[in-house]
Amino acid sequence: MIQRFMIRSHPSPLLFTLIAFLMVVPGAHAQKPAARVEKPQPVSAAAAEARAAKAFEEARKTGLPALRAFLYSMPKGADLHNHLSGAIYAESWIRVAGEDHLCINTQTLSFDKPNGDACKPDEVSASSAPLNQHLYDRLIDAFSMRTFVPKTADSGHDHFFETFDRFGGTSKAHMGEWLDEVATRAAAQNEQYLELMDTPDFSQAAALAGQIGFDSDFAQYRQKLLDAGIKDNIPAIRATLDQAEADRKQREHCGEVDAQPACKVEIRFIYQVLRGLPPTAVFAQMLLGFEAASADTDIVGMNLVQPEDGYIAMRDYRLQMQMLDTLHSFYPSVHITLHAGELAFGMVPPEGLTFHIRLAVEQGQAERIGHGVDIMYEDHPYDLLKEMASKHVMVEICLTSNDVILNVKGNDHPFMIYRKYGVPVALATDDEGVSRIDLTHEYVRAAETYPLSYTDLKKMVRTSLEHAFLPGASIWQSTTPEALDKPVPACAGQLGQETPTGDCAQLIAGSEKAQQQWELERRFKEFEASF
Repeated sequence: MIQRFMIRSHPSPLLFTLIAFLMVVPGAHAQKPAARVEKPQPVSAAAAEARAAKAFEEARKTGLPALRAFLYSMPKGADLHNHLSGAIYAESWIRVAGEDHLCINTQTLSFDKPNGDACKPDEVSASSAPLNQHLYDRLIDAFSMRTFVPKTADSGHDHFFETFDRFGGTSKAHMGEWLDEVATRAAAQNEQYLELMDTPDFSQAAALAGQIGFDSDFAQYRQKLLDAGIKDNIPAIRATLDQAEADRKQREHCGEVDAQPACKVEIRFIYQVLRGLPPTAVFAQMLLGFEAASADTDIVGMNLVQPEDGYIAMRDYRLQMQMLDTLHSFYPSVHITLHAGELAFGMVPPEGLTFHIRLAVEQGQAERIGHGVDIMYEDHPYDLLKEMASKHVMVEICLTSNDVILNVKGNDHPFMIYRKYGVPVALATDDEGVSRIDLTHEYVRAAETYPLSYTDLKKMVRTSLEHAFLPGASIWQSTTPEALDKPVPACAGQLGQETPTGDCAQLIAGSEKAQQQWELERRFKEFEASF
């Protein structure tokens, strides 16, 4: 067209301008081939993990807020050492006490039942507490470690354990609310599994054991209690848990279109035995716990609780391990985790620090140890560490709890020693409501205190599910010390996928533990792909 125009007429300035425009403007006179759009290449699992590791280090250098934001979103697997009553925040206890028409003793800052329809002269209605900000703040401080400062005759240890007596007395009918609170908090932090410690009503069983009288032949004592009908208490225990779980699911709208994220948090229970009671009551609780765990799959294990330095707990420690040893022979499938070594030098005579963890492992049949702070005061501690590593006995590490109760922290804590000797460890909250923390806080504290890499944290997360008391096989190859970095051959190359295939699918379908582990790896893949 341009050539025909030039032949038929003389060129003009306008023509030259048009020619220049066509020559310099892309696409003005010819259609260029469309540029090829390169598809983004998939990032390997190793590369994605490396990016997440770099982001973790950058967050740590930036400061606590950035570090917490990173760890808040990071998958955290399970919290295996979590007392249900201690996990509830003080604000919830005050609200529930008002609903239950309890009173508050303004001197002791504790709940009390009303005298008829009215509170006593030195008490006020719990429902009025939120209207009195000064009282409300005092209650929160009394129910937790929020503003606690150690002083003469009021240690962190004493203040911590006294909180449970202060906020006790509310109706167990609120248990569904408590489960919802804990599960909702867990879901927000990318947790997926909880083992919550709880003490069912054992008053009838303890009375029965007292009537029969103590028998040091524990096999015989067990049979006497069974013959007397101790198992009659189990239906009530199961009904309480079933009702609480049903209430929780209703609150979270599980199975409905508006189901809450908390619905995806799986909860199991650890039967708590109060160790500070007479031997008859302790034995009755243990037996009832073993029987309940055998009858109800929601109860996956048992534990001994209350201060380990208490008079009866110290006096009867060996006796209680003997009880567990005998009873466990009748119920070998019931899991045991034990508070052991939640002690610090000076709390008890030095000889009291030398045997608790060893007896828990060797005689108490513990698969996990809660706290384990005094490990280096045990007789032959290095041999014990090697034994725990070879037996895969995991330690539930509760950094904040050990600080506020025992005043043990930083390099005084054996956390890094356990890791050095290949003993499996996982972080846990202990009593997040009393300590005013969450599981993310424990990961932040660990990352700030110790030279841990992102892969170190990831391994602890995996460890939490590897040692969960869920039935079924693991997706990880068993090694000593535990590596948790090589899946079993059936699942090789599949971790992180949405759905398993082949033999791996069969393994996952038949194992509740593997199902949780599979989900964790999927979450890690999703998390690491975001960097």
